[in-house]
Amino acid sequence: MALITKNLRVLVVGCGNMGASHAQAYHNLDGFEIVGLVSVGNSKVVLNEKLGGGYPLFSDFFEALEATRPDAVCISTYPDTHEVFAVKALESGCHVFIEKPLADTVQGAERMAEAAKKAGKKLVVGYILRYHPSWVKFIELSRQMGKPLVMRMNLNQQSHGPKWTVHRNLMKSLSPIVDCAVHYIDVMCQMTRSKPTQVYAIGARLTDDIPEWNYNYGQLQIRFEDGSVGWYEAGWGPMVSETAFFIKDVFGPKGAVSIVAREASASGKSDSIDSHTKTESIKVHYADLDQQDEFARPDEYLDLKDEPGHQELCNREQLFFLKAIREDLDLTAATEDAVNSLKIAFACDESVKTGQVVLL
Repeated sequence: MALITKNLRVLVVGCGNMGASHAQAYHNLDGFEIVGLVSVGNSKVVLNEKLGGGYPLFSDFFEALEATRPDAVCISTYPDTHEVFAVKALESGCHVFIEKPLADTVQGAERMAEAAKKAGKKLVVGYILRYHPSWVKFIELSRQMGKPLVMRMNLNQQSHGPKWTVHRNLMKSLSPIVDCAVHYIDVMCQMTRSKPTQVYAIGARLTDDIPEWNYNYGQLQIRFEDGSVGWYEAGWGPMVSETAFFIKDVFGPKGAVSIVAREASASGKSDSIDSHTKTESIKVHYADLDQQDEFARPDEYLDLKDEPGHQELCNREQLFFLKAIREDLDLTAATEDAVNSLKIAFACDESVKTGQVVLL
């Protein structure tokens, strides 16, 4: 296949937190050209000014798609618009980068994957941890701890101000353990390389600022075919403890691997996007004992030099998107992983609402 060298013309849809970061990547990196910014509110104006102005602005996605005829569409809107926007973009001959979660229903995610396959276009999902070298190392080391694995993770956010507004809007369609947990379910599946067999989850509604059917705190448990178990919790809101947000810990028969982010997990950091991906150091503990049942090997700390911040991670995601298009990479497995992690997250959501164990 001939190497494509022309700039990828991208329509940016959604100009808030993640959309702004992706637009910044397109603006600064070689190989991209922004053809328009789309949002229903004022965020497109703010972003355009931040990028130096000059980009066409649109309030309607469909009008923008028709007017700009892009090569690719970046979708960072609320999840309830993902399926409609992505399928339309794919059917219009565009590649799609889409923020997680893939869709607000499993069926929507499956339709999106099928539309990409039918159109012969690339669909890349914004699982940002897949591009973080420290998380890649964390997963690699976890696989060396034997089976079964015990995986403990959370991301509670004491949100307020604009962040609480974003979380309230997200909870009009999804719970935190669907929107947020798909990242960490994906990580667990990579660690075990085993099939999840059942989930159980609990949740609590701690505010009247969200729909009656939803909850702003959830905790899930996953059992895998190989005997591994995983636990994850996510809570959003001004009432959430700011010290309860950073646990990234895995142990198996041979020892334990933990992300130790002393600075990122400090008080007041739970609502910081940079803190959510920061690792700082990985601690490796070995279970080997000597004849006196004392530890035979000292713990090790891996202070990785390549510690990208949030914007750099977004840059890496977009460089992969460009590479996937130019080199015609096969993304079938990655798409299946994204759909699968969403299926598991929705099974957990079902468990919260029914109080029952859900078999997969």
